Amino acid sequence: MTAITSEQPTRRDVLFLATGALAAVGTASVVWPFVAQLNPDASTIAAGFPLEVDLAPVVEGQVVKVFWRGQPIFISHRTPKEIASAQTADWQSMRDPQPDSARVKPGKEQWLVVSAICTHLGCVPTEHQGNYDGWFCQCHGSQYDSSGRIRLGPAPANLPLVPYRFASDTQIVIGEM
Repeated sequence: MTAITSEQPTRRDVLFLATGALAAVGTASVVWPFVAQLNPDASTIAAGFPLEVDLAPVVEGQVVKVFWRGQPIFISHRTPKEIASAQTADWQSMRDPQPDSARVKPGKEQWLVVSAICTHLGCVPTEHQGNYDGWFCQCHGSQYDSSGRIRLGPAPANLPLVPYRFASDTQIVIGEM
């Protein structure tokens, strides 16, 4: 018997390559849906993305509530009286001492952006209520001033700040610094 060797591809070589290519494509088409289902769905992806908010329709003294990452956020357009009250308050004697200037962006003191979740039991306080014309949690009586700082009640801390930046004079982006 003699072995036949040649430099030219034979029909067997072509069939071997075609079968291997078909097997690779078939395996990829079967594996792809399993890998794709591991990705988060569109609503989960959208919940983590930055949120753009137009401030133009928000009038002075109004508080709007938006949702970012499933969490309510207060955006307060503070009046000059609310700003003055927040800036002159004795913040060093407060339970969670923080000056108003640390809670707002420089030059944009009229805008306060905070989490709308009470730091005591996770309730959502109501705006322009209580002794300090800020927020009042009706569940347990915590009162926050116009800067979102805890003034009365069992809440242990101020309303948390939310990461945001000004994209323009009338638009903020929540979730970006």
